[in-house]
Amino acid sequence: MKTVLFFALLAGIQISHAQTKHERYTQKIDGTSLEFTMEAIPAGEFNMGSVKSAQADEKPVHKVKIDPFWMGTYEVTWNLFEPFLYKDFEITKSEGGQVPAKVDAVTRPTKPYLDMTFGFGKEGQPALAMTHYNAIQFCKWLYVRTGVFYRLPTEAEWEYAARAGSNTEYFFGDDAASLGDYAVFKSNADGKTAKVGTKKANPWGLYDILGNVSEWTYDQYQEDYYKQFEGKVANNPVNVPTQLYAHVVRGGSFESEAIDLRSAARGKSDPFWKQLDPQIPKSNWWFPEAPFVGMRLVRPVNQPSHDEIMKYYDQAPIKDF
Repeated sequence: MKTVLFFALLAGIQISHAQTKHERYTQKIDGTSLEFTMEAIPAGEFNMGSVKSAQADEKPVHKVKIDPFWMGTYEVTWNLFEPFLYKDFEITKSEGGQVPAKVDAVTRPTKPYLDMTFGFGKEGQPALAMTHYNAIQFCKWLYVRTGVFYRLPTEAEWEYAARAGSNTEYFFGDDAASLGDYAVFKSNADGKTAKVGTKKANPWGLYDILGNVSEWTYDQYQEDYYKQFEGKVANNPVNVPTQLYAHVVRGGSFESEAIDLRSAARGKSDPFWKQLDPQIPKSNWWFPEAPFVGMRLVRPVNQPSHDEIMKYYDQAPIKDF
């Protein structure tokens, strides 16, 4: 049932709040000064995985067909995430100091007991250490605020967008020597994140798609997930999550070596990311030992019905141990 639902969400059921053209646009949040940009990602096919990698979970390489969508130009920053996190802060960003009742009703994260910026700063910096559930609830807040369905990318959408038409290990080629022009990673990060957009974009206009922070995808991580598609063309594949661990993160981070920033490289969430959390059960909202994970938004071309959208957002969180 969940798989059927997500395929409906990928394809879209009805067109609503649609752009007149599939092109780059700026999403403004009415009643506030907040806005963000989305890049138009064309439909197409690509080879997912890597024949050159020693990692078993990147094989077999298989063809994937992807429908058109939009993807955030940048990783979600604290500028946008913090009004969701703190109602009082959202009020200060809203005209007349008023937050609509429907927005006020959205469940917000519990206030973190640690500085979740980890001292890296907030202005223009990627939001950090939210759980998979937290990331989806942020998307719900945006939907209530804008009427537009935003969600996490599937793992296949993420790799397709990161590759931007390439078949090489990185979108700029196989040689990691040029990586510093495009990514913040272990060799040049000085142990911290950078403001988004400080490096060059990939050919489809996506900044920091490699490095800075690893980015959530919707998919459950499964080491041998690709095996079922060998010799086939997978159509908008998604491994719908049913367990708390592990979920796929992509792109590597400021802590990562160059090899982990390859377009095909797969990362995954880990219970260790909550080791410092003193709560029992542990928080649904935060990973206090994951200052390297963040998120990037996706929007399908055709927006599903309100009921289908709410089914995506309102999956009950799975309690941690």
